[in-house]
Amino acid sequence: MEFKLERKFTLDLKNTSSPAFKCLAAEVSTVMNKVYSQKFSSRFNQTEVKAFREGSVVVNSFLIFNDMVSTPDIEDLINTLLEAVSINTSALYQFGLNSSSLDIAVVEIPTTTVPIATSGSTEIRSSDVCGRPPLNNRIVGGQNSPSGNWPWQASLLYTGYHFCGGTLINKEWVLTAAHCLFGFDISKVRVALGRQYLDINNPNIVIRPIQQTIKHPLYDTSGVDNDIGLLHLSSPVTFNAYILPVCLADSNSVFHNGTDSWITGWGDVAEDVILPYPGILQEVEMPVIGNRQCKCAIGVRLITDNMICAGVLAGGKDSCQGDSGGPMVNQQNSVWIQSGIVSFGFGCARPNYPGVYSRVSQYKSWILSLINSDHPGFVQFSSTGVDADHSVSCSGLPPLDTNDHIAPAPTDSGKSDMDAAQICGRPPLIDRIVGGNDSLPGNWPWQASLQISGNHFCGGSLINTQWVLTAAHCIYGFSLSKLVVIIGLQDLDGPNPQKNTRGVIKMIKHPGYNANKVHNDIALLLLWSRVVFSDYIRPVCLAASESVFHSGTESWVTGWGRTSEEEQLPFPRTLQEVEMPVVGNKQCQRVYGTSVVSDNMICAGVKEGGKDSCQGDSGGPMVSQQNSVWIQSGIVSFGYGCARPNYPGVYTRVSQYQSWIISHVGQDRPGFVQFSSTGVDEDKVCSCP
Repeated sequence: MEFKLERKFTLDLKNTSSPAFKCLAAEVSTVMNKVYSQKFSSRFNQTEVKAFREGSVVVNSFLIFNDMVSTPDIEDLINTLLEAVSINTSALYQFGLNSSSLDIAVVEIPTTTVPIATSGSTEIRSSDVCGRPPLNNRIVGGQNSPSGNWPWQASLLYTGYHFCGGTLINKEWVLTAAHCLFGFDISKVRVALGRQYLDINNPNIVIRPIQQTIKHPLYDTSGVDNDIGLLHLSSPVTFNAYILPVCLADSNSVFHNGTDSWITGWGDVAEDVILPYPGILQEVEMPVIGNRQCKCAIGVRLITDNMICAGVLAGGKDSCQGDSGGPMVNQQNSVWIQSGIVSFGFGCARPNYPGVYSRVSQYKSWILSLINSDHPGFVQFSSTGVDADHSVSCSGLPPLDTNDHIAPAPTDSGKSDMDAAQICGRPPLIDRIVGGNDSLPGNWPWQASLQISGNHFCGGSLINTQWVLTAAHCIYGFSLSKLVVIIGLQDLDGPNPQKNTRGVIKMIKHPGYNANKVHNDIALLLLWSRVVFSDYIRPVCLAASESVFHSGTESWVTGWGRTSEEEQLPFPRTLQEVEMPVVGNKQCQRVYGTSVVSDNMICAGVKEGGKDSCQGDSGGPMVSQQNSVWIQSGIVSFGYGCARPNYPGVYTRVSQYQSWIISHVGQDRPGFVQFSSTGVDEDKVCSCP
């Protein structure tokens, strides 16, 4: 309905985010709510001021009628509305609203399109009502979301504080990201539905405890693959205009490059800029970025078929911290379908770095296997025409799909009285067993585990009392404040009496790091405080700039990564070791291409396959023994799959970066040792076609 506005009109009333608009809108809504409640009681739902215009104010009021209550004739309804307004003429006039020039338009929403359950109703199926919000009225380019636009949006709370988003998919289940479910006491987690604000009261909010959390069994914390999880609520919710399930993309859904999408959440509005008071649910519209284009932007081996990307290459629109686990949805006809789950990205809204989302359509079978009744509504999303993503190409992007991999408070204090260069690469407890899998405690005392929220995602190597060497791709896009490094760790799931945990005060990526080509994939981490050297914590020696590693040079790679492409490291997740020979660069280039493998890389593996680094090993060391000293020759960087025949792993060649490392480390320099190979290098006779 539209009232005549008889008061001074100011420009700030046009801005729905301005204090003037919010104040007057709240006052008008209060009066209108009272007006309608007198006439319609519980059948009245909500009044919402949509806009102030010069000379008029547009007010939307929502009246919910269903099969259990007789629905009035439209003409009778208008007459009743006019009667209700006329009774309260004086109350309206104090805000400058003249009801004598009232225009009313009634829009009937058929219950076949938007059926809403009354309190206690259990007959309406989720698949019948999913993705059809009765209050959604899109404003392209808007930021604050009007109440009821996204009735499936969930807020995950820990001790009362929002930390992740989620999506209601039926009366009892919420879909979210697996990385949102790590490290929390389930008894302290709650799910809020019907929520609009973080910081003020929400009249439509419903909060439920959690009885069960389920992470996808193949969730990969290092590469963030299969980043999907389910929350089972303690009791069912009742559907209404503010709480409804979303539809999920069916397994054969197709989202072409450019498909219009919406992302919602209460995350940061920019990098390091939190959502301002009162914490209104945000919405942003972005196009899908095809997987080939996304691989070229973020990394060929990082993006899998289980992911979908979205964003604008110019930057400025994206999901951000706090949005994780929330939905990316697309509208088909009148139905909203969830295509993605907010998973990860490099920063927030950076140019040329789209956000990455778990592709919901890949997980229909898994979801249905866990939900026994009231199955979520799966809808096949279709894209027409030619997908522009098919024509995208870049260096390292194969013409056919491949299963690439990039595996994506201090405790002790003190200072060692031993220089790193004097003791590096000499583990006192090492006892090599060729072909073994589990390593023994102390065998690799320089091995580091990089963790966020208690979850291992990459490896590294200690090079002196306060610096750790790792891969640049391991630290790209992560918050410094959440990153910890653990030294002296043997089992990810064990007690580990020798471990030392340190925060990180500085991350330094090589300035020439190229995420697309994975060139100069090397980085340094400065720990909060020094570690004390012991039998279980010692630095590795680094290959000096003139080092030579002939093809066939025996090497060892260590880490907590997968034991195969499809298998996670089993409990208690003991540090693994594998022995492999160096594969000369010419031979390696024959496999990957001369444009992929550069002189700043070194390769290792066995031609028949079966031995390799894998997801979760990234950033960790490849070492070779010379006399009694262990020297780090490489940093786990990338490869095609894990241990595939004819595809060696590719590592950053440490000897190429001696000057760069020394320029940052300063005092207590790492020990650089020149590694020598004797005889003729068989790689010299290898030629690439």
